Amino acid sequence: MTTKPPPTFIPAPEESIEKIAYNSVATIPTQEPNDQNRLGYHVWLWLSKQDGTLEDAVRVSKARTLIPAEEAVRIIREKLQEQGVQL
Repeated sequence: MTTKPPPTFIPAPEESIEKIAYNSVATIPTQEPNDQNRLGYHVWLWLSKQDGTLEDAVRVSKARTLIPAEEAVRIIREKLQEQGVQL
């Protein structure tokens, strides 16, 4: 029995909205890595649609952060501004 090689992985460019969103949550301490991924996904949705607020995106993600939600929003907002996102 043979196995196929895994699919190739092409990382997103640094200036892509996906990379910006996930980089903005990279330093947020969470209970599990999936919480950080879910938070990054909701930040990406918020950046893509500009619907609601960043606070709403963090709340809706239900990510189990080890810091208060207000602190997470502040950190994400700072990281987004460092990457050139105008809020």
